[in-house]
Amino acid sequence: MPDGMTARIAYSPNVGGQKANDKAATGGQGPKGSGYDVTLELGEGILGTSGLTIGGGFSHTDQDQTSTTYNGDVDEQTFYAKYAVAGFTLGYQWSEEDMGTASNELSYENTGYGITFAVNDDLSIGYNSYESDQDSTTDVTASADSFQIAYSMGGASIRVAEASSDNNKYQTAAMYDKDATTISVSLAF
Repeated sequence: MPDGMTARIAYSPNVGGQKANDKAATGGQGPKGSGYDVTLELGEGILGTSGLTIGGGFSHTDQDQTSTTYNGDVDEQTFYAKYAVAGFTLGYQWSEEDMGTASNELSYENTGYGITFAVNDDLSIGYNSYESDQDSTTDVTASADSFQIAYSMGGASIRVAEASSDNNKYQTAAMYDKDATTISVSLAF
């Protein structure tokens, strides 16, 4: 591959194969057949911009469509971009997944972005946001946001993360909305 380009290809001839007879636990026995994944990443050598990386990937898995549960194959795709300049790092990702289901058509469209800033060698702050739209008999959007700050001094570090999420498990009841604060202190001697 040219400098600054990375490609990956993976293939599995039997994604949902049966367990081996000498194994105690059951293996995947679903309607899955063969599958493949392809990814491509482009960096500075191709793009000509220092700190910029873009990429994407595609995944396909065959499904037994004689089953009444499935009427299509599983297809997934994603695209992303990351840019680091000065003390900032920005990232964005989009993905989509079609589950190939028949009676309850199910697909997801996801977007996420994040930004971090290294104030100096000891202090950094960041923010992340993620949203996933489930397209089904009932359309539900799950989302999560997080703010982080980290400070280190010698062998000591303090980290704080404040996070919230709505409609976890694609459920809209209030019990599926969560908030959390995490504080971490570590000392190295």
